[in-house]
Amino acid sequence: MLLIRRSARTPAQPPTADPRRRTAAPFAALLLAVLSFSLMQTMVVPALPGLQREFNASATAVSWVLSSFLLTASVATALLGRVGDMFGKRRVLLASLTVFAAGTLLAALSDSLGLLIAARAVQGVGSAAFPLAFGIVRDQFPRERVPLAIGLISSTFGIGFGVGLVIPGPLMDALNWHWIFWTGLIVILAGIVAVAAFVQEPPGRSPGRIDWAGVVLLSAGIVALLIAISQGRSWGWASGGIIALFATAVVLLAVFTYVEKKVREPLIDIELLRRPAVLSSHITALVIGFGMYGAFTLVPMLAQTPTGAGYGFGASVTESGLFMVPMAVTMLIAGPLAGRIGAAAGWKLPLVLACLIGVAGFAVYATAHDSEWAMYAGSAVLGTGVGFAFAALANLVVSAVDRNRTGEATGINTVMRTVGGSLGAQIAASLVAARTVPGTRLPAESGYTTAFAMSAIALAVAALVALAGPGALWRTATPPVTTPDEDPSTA
Repeated sequence: MLLIRRSARTPAQPPTADPRRRTAAPFAALLLAVLSFSLMQTMVVPALPGLQREFNASATAVSWVLSSFLLTASVATALLGRVGDMFGKRRVLLASLTVFAAGTLLAALSDSLGLLIAARAVQGVGSAAFPLAFGIVRDQFPRERVPLAIGLISSTFGIGFGVGLVIPGPLMDALNWHWIFWTGLIVILAGIVAVAAFVQEPPGRSPGRIDWAGVVLLSAGIVALLIAISQGRSWGWASGGIIALFATAVVLLAVFTYVEKKVREPLIDIELLRRPAVLSSHITALVIGFGMYGAFTLVPMLAQTPTGAGYGFGASVTESGLFMVPMAVTMLIAGPLAGRIGAAAGWKLPLVLACLIGVAGFAVYATAHDSEWAMYAGSAVLGTGVGFAFAALANLVVSAVDRNRTGEATGINTVMRTVGGSLGAQIAASLVAARTVPGTRLPAESGYTTAFAMSAIALAVAALVALAGPGALWRTATPPVTTPDEDPSTA
């Protein structure tokens, strides 16, 4: 009788859904959302010279088109990652994308430099897409698919960064700079629709109240730090204003740390940041950002240098962007590959490999930038390193914290990478501008060589920091994703 009853129930049981099919649409929606933001990071860069001419503005004034975006992006990444943990990641993701779309529309309609700078500041709110997407994947995807998914989302950050340098050239040749933002708006709106249609609200939350004192202190500290970094080259690194801003940032962030230890429901859990796995990941992200971000701007600049300078390729805006295409392609491959390696051997190995591959890429740039094929090859190698780095860093942080802290922890990691990248890009630009070709205003070739060598050294240091982090370089039978409760060794 028991056998008969079991057999009678068997046909009525619904077949188990394929996890890949169940997560395919939500994952595609998240990729589209993060791609929309990563594209807008750099799509405006090729337009800066044209904007300077159109608005008859100084180079310092036009630089705020980038700086305003960077400032709000850094604050929003740290803040909204935590807010998503508290109130729902899907809800906060849709809100941030909506504000992002509003800023992009305002930028497309701008008719003055001041309005464009304000619009770019509003756009920066979209940066929360990355920590929120990581959190949604962690909450909803099968454990065995989380590393691969996070690796691909992480790669999208760099892919959009590189492709964003390629798209504006044809748009500006055929139309005008406003269409950079109209095109971006289309992608953002598609991302909003996709997230609303296919992504469900994850069940896990970390209820609490917003620590407004922490918000103000952290925001003010980050703003002071990034203004000092972004304006250091134009104001002078030893100027009183820059020194005062750095000192202000240090004081504000120190006070923020003290306050967060005392409040009942902190914006950022300081004890969480002190976990060895999390701390080493953040330090590595800072150094990797310092080393890698210079390439995103220096390579197109070098390619556009007239051949009369004794180096460079005299490329147009569109042609110079093509030097970044190999980087975008290899990032797309490297991110998921790093996810598979990390799931099998632990995340320390792909992170160390990322740094060493990055050293090799910058070595090619430094020693063979007189050849177009070598520049393409260097971009392909560096893209592999960037893809490995972004995927490994995100997975390291995700695997070291509880589910209800994923947005908070990955948000801070993104901020660290952004701060390091901003500092590295500004110092690299200062090295390039320090010497000029005699009789011209063009940078001397030695500046590029020095800047590329500096990035290689920074990534070598990042490799040492990663090696010094907790855990073995190669571990067997490592679970795809664990929490500190499940695996105390990660903490």
